[in-house]
Amino acid sequence: MTRNVVISGGGTGIGLATAQVFAAGGDRVLLLGRREDVLRKAEVPGALTFAADVGDVDGVRAVARFVAEEMGAVDVLVHSAGGSGQLEPQVERDDPLDLVADNWTVNFRINTLTAVLLTEALKDRLAEPGGRVLFLSSIAAHRGSGTGAYAASKAALHPYAHDLARQLGHRGITVNVVAPGYIEDTDFFGDAMDEERRARLVAETSVGRAGTPGDVAATLHWLASPAAGHLTSQIIQVNGGAERGH
Repeated sequence: MTRNVVISGGGTGIGLATAQVFAAGGDRVLLLGRREDVLRKAEVPGALTFAADVGDVDGVRAVARFVAEEMGAVDVLVHSAGGSGQLEPQVERDDPLDLVADNWTVNFRINTLTAVLLTEALKDRLAEPGGRVLFLSSIAAHRGSGTGAYAASKAALHPYAHDLARQLGHRGITVNVVAPGYIEDTDFFGDAMDEERRARLVAETSVGRAGTPGDVAATLHWLASPAAGHLTSQIIQVNGGAERGH
């Protein structure tokens, strides 16, 4: 049976890989993102696209209207939008506290608020039974991220997901979180990755390799399957064992 799948951040990286996996399985996919040109270039056969900032209330309302008109029910909702804030417009600040406030505000907006607003806007459209809500967290939510802001904004998704799982469980809807580690071939690190850092991150894994967007996409696809119907309110580590440390 064809399912309706909505993926935020669906134009690049993990979101794009996830969209391709669902589309290959015959599902109807809607790609959401802020950059229309990126969405249109995404190689996902038959996908719908809608450009909007899902960290903005009006943007999410527009998404909800589009979903109502073009899709109706939502079988799978995947939250892949987010980042460390490095790719956001930089603001010049003289006061260090202003910089801290900006960093934390940006991270919570792009990682937490995007997921919460989109979920709340589409919550009543989730298929029942069988609906799936899937959040992308990070290994940083367990180990820190250096500055704290990114890690905290991802960790904030965990209690929200647990509350949501309890709230939606009676409707036959599951809610789970996937926490990737170092994933290559994404825009996450921008220009901040060098060979020394890459080698260190790979060495932290138990499997001796970096993750790929496909690794995460495959996990999300399984979590959305009937086989995972009794799995909810879980945080799934997809980081080659790096979360356990060495």
